[in-house]
Amino acid sequence: MKILIVKLSSLGDVVHAMPAVQDILRALPEAKIDWVVERGFAPLVQRCQGVHRIIASDLRRWRKTPFSTDTRRAWSVFKLALQQEPYDAVIDLQGLTKSALVSWLARLSPGGQRYGLANQTEGSSFEAPARWVAHRAITLPAHCHAVTRSRDLCARALHYRVPDELVFGLLAQQDQTAVQAQAPESGLHGVVALVHGTSRADKQWPLAHWRALAQRLDGAGFGVVLPHGSPAELQTAHDIAQGLAHARVWPVLPLDAFTDALATCSGVIGVDSGLSHIAVALDLPHVQIYNFDTAWRTGPVDESKVSPRQCSVFAQPTPSVDAVWQAWQIVLSNSVHA
Repeated sequence: MKILIVKLSSLGDVVHAMPAVQDILRALPEAKIDWVVERGFAPLVQRCQGVHRIIASDLRRWRKTPFSTDTRRAWSVFKLALQQEPYDAVIDLQGLTKSALVSWLARLSPGGQRYGLANQTEGSSFEAPARWVAHRAITLPAHCHAVTRSRDLCARALHYRVPDELVFGLLAQQDQTAVQAQAPESGLHGVVALVHGTSRADKQWPLAHWRALAQRLDGAGFGVVLPHGSPAELQTAHDIAQGLAHARVWPVLPLDAFTDALATCSGVIGVDSGLSHIAVALDLPHVQIYNFDTAWRTGPVDESKVSPRQCSVFAQPTPSVDAVWQAWQIVLSNSVHA
């Protein structure tokens, strides 16, 4: 059976869709799964176990200059790749006009069908064309986690039961250069990544809090590494690292290299961002910081376990350093005893 997954963006949403691929392969081991995704996220999807072919799009860029020669040429190349093979099932996990367009353009095998969302779920975007394009639009509970949303849609489309076990299937490569670069210095317990950057200012944690947390980690014998993705985040990373003996600011890394480097860390503490969701998918000890009570739909989904390795911390206007530190001690202890 040939299946096409349409999940274009954003980074966190792409990560949240990965367990659906693992579910499909468990239920239908012979399935051949392709995935349409924005080009910037393709290196990460390449690390998703079970994805046969990645069809990269540049819809975000094309919309800025829709009638230029370069856009028209690139669009033609994309359509050829999209329609290279017929599919028995095309599943739009995004529910937007742009993903509906991709789903509609994909080529179906005889008897093949398109599946999509019939409704909006809390906190997610939804546009009517997603329903119109689908041969079968599937209604999901309005209150559901982003991971559950994708898993349930695929299960109902392909008629299998969602497995009890949650597996992301995100594979990191044990590149020796990456491992050596992140290896803890002599006498340190390990390295903790602080994911402080986010595209939304209202999701940020105060700089003073980050500095206090980094100092506690340093005092507890952990090195600190600081990723960043913009000049402003780079400055914040240097501000957090200032005065710490065992802090290192990472260079800007491609998503695949970032995934490899993150996988070598002892754990991650971060705000609600795509990079933090990668930490969840890698099953690293992780604390996710929330200024809004939205962790139920995007945060780590194993909080109901007796001994979670990952958890979220929520408070308004923002969680305290003590609350985040206490959560870190819990997930670290559970990781050691797992």
